[in-house]
Amino acid sequence: MTPREFFSYAKKNNAQMIDLKFTDLLGTWQHCSFHIETWDEKTFEEGVGFDGSSIRGWQAINVSDMLAIPDPKTTCMDPFFEKPTVSVIADIFDPETLKEYNRDPRYVAQKAEQYLRKTGIATHCNVGPEPEFFIFDEVRYEQKQNLGFYHIDSVEGAWNTARFEEPNLGYKPSYKGGYFPVSPTDTLHDLRGEMVYEMHKLGILVEAHHHEVGTAGQSEIDMRYAPLLDMADKLMWFKYIVKNVAKRRNKTVTFMPKPIFDDNGSGMHIHMSLWNDDTPLFAGEGYAGLSETALYAIGGLLRHAQALLAFAAPTSNSYHRLVPGFEAPVNLAMSARNRSAAIRIPMYSKNPKTKRIEFRCPDPSCNGYLTFSAMLMAIIDGIKNKIDPGEPLDVDIYEMTPEELEGYQKTPALLEDALQALKDDHQFLLQGEVFTEDLIETWIDYKMKNEVDELRLRPHPYEFHLYYDC
Repeated sequence: MTPREFFSYAKKNNAQMIDLKFTDLLGTWQHCSFHIETWDEKTFEEGVGFDGSSIRGWQAINVSDMLAIPDPKTTCMDPFFEKPTVSVIADIFDPETLKEYNRDPRYVAQKAEQYLRKTGIATHCNVGPEPEFFIFDEVRYEQKQNLGFYHIDSVEGAWNTARFEEPNLGYKPSYKGGYFPVSPTDTLHDLRGEMVYEMHKLGILVEAHHHEVGTAGQSEIDMRYAPLLDMADKLMWFKYIVKNVAKRRNKTVTFMPKPIFDDNGSGMHIHMSLWNDDTPLFAGEGYAGLSETALYAIGGLLRHAQALLAFAAPTSNSYHRLVPGFEAPVNLAMSARNRSAAIRIPMYSKNPKTKRIEFRCPDPSCNGYLTFSAMLMAIIDGIKNKIDPGEPLDVDIYEMTPEELEGYQKTPALLEDALQALKDDHQFLLQGEVFTEDLIETWIDYKMKNEVDELRLRPHPYEFHLYYDC
């Protein structure tokens, strides 16, 4: 869509307001709305100004002025405003140099795609994430000097089988018992369907939706794969749609990886494949029907997995999910069909176009632009340097002894460990100037100061159970 077509589209849809959206460093959409009469075609060249010092991880207050330049290719109608409103995603520029801003996550994804083409390895990378999330009926939380608590509730929660509900009908998925039950146990089919219909209006093709393993409304909606930048944009719309449809029905959604103790957390398995135009590059005669290129790609992901998780599992809560012996894969190995390995090769079809690799450690709290780009850079590094992925792990990892697992690296135990891994291992991200030292240093510094250090200062409620009477 051109700028001229943008205004024709807005007129056709009776939209007098424009909503400009962009993504902050941590992966949250920011927005500002404008009356359409304040824009013209030059706006798509000159952009609009905003305060970059108020955006997390961006500018200092003495250099706060920034430009947001709308990308007309991202134009669509926002489905949640009362009046017709046309939406467009912006790229961020420095107003003095008029150069792209190196801390803009969308710019990182653009550079990653450009670098892939420049290497000659492939023309594009297809990405298919599987975001999981919880749909709750209520959430309350507080943190003060003398108080710290959270309380979540869901009509589906297994803890509510005895609650007085006038009447309580008892259809509640058990802990770890929520995978694929039909209604009336699955009470959220229509709500997820409503989310899917809103996605389809915006051109997001959904392959499937279902209840997930956890009690209390854990759900999954799977988008059909798309090129990296396009999918990162779609993931932003995905979260926006899921949250707003839930709110419309007086429910709340969280992409927090581990909101419920002693039940499954929410992951976001990420499927990736490289293509030369219409030719898939990951199908071959090697292990699990993979090409040599795909095996080297896995080698790169495994080599750099601990550093990748600083972006792909970027919260302290992420590491309550990545715990040895529980549901999430923590052993850095590959396997065909085995869901307990960090990298799985799905074996549903022998069609070369479906051959892909699945990284199972990430979770949906991540910034898709940065995570997808970092994974692609690890894949490229693996292919360029012919990194051996090692022997596959095709046995049930949960049945293996600690001695048998000694030879396999593990995911980081804490966010701090992942950040240290990124600090020690990020040269592969700097290739082609896709990531910059500035962005990586800013990411580590922000996470340490605002999350790791802040959590260190606070007592945990469970510590009162353990130690109050010591």
